[in-house]
Amino acid sequence: MAPRLRHTLLAATTCATVVAAGAAPAAAADARAVPCVQKMAVVNNAGFVLGFTPTTRDGAQTPPSDQYPINQYRSLDLTLANLPANTEIRPVVSAVGGDTVPGNVYVSFCANGQTATYTVTGTTLDYTVTLIG
Repeated sequence: MAPRLRHTLLAATTCATVVAAGAAPAAAADARAVPCVQKMAVVNNAGFVLGFTPTTRDGAQTPPSDQYPINQYRSLDLTLANLPANTEIRPVVSAVGGDTVPGNVYVSFCANGQTATYTVTGTTLDYTVTLIG
């Protein structure tokens, strides 16, 4: 190993050890899902027409989107569903002529103007719904 690289690695290791030794214990994690959002958008990057229904962890559903084609998206304002703050919710996507698939992660509802965006990719019988931001 080159002397300069060895010195850099040693310095980084020493720094990490000092930081870890002086670090306080981690605070308890917030119980709600992150991010906390007001709107939910689903981008159709799949090979079919789809629609989605925002659904809570306990199975309650808000009004669904319409069905829409490839290369379009729909955004729903969750405040219209009168959800309690911090309700965990995710889209459940239905492919026309195919399967119904839930989003990969929940987000929390907050009336803050932010949007959770999911993307749908795949085909009617084999697709994913992934939170991208």
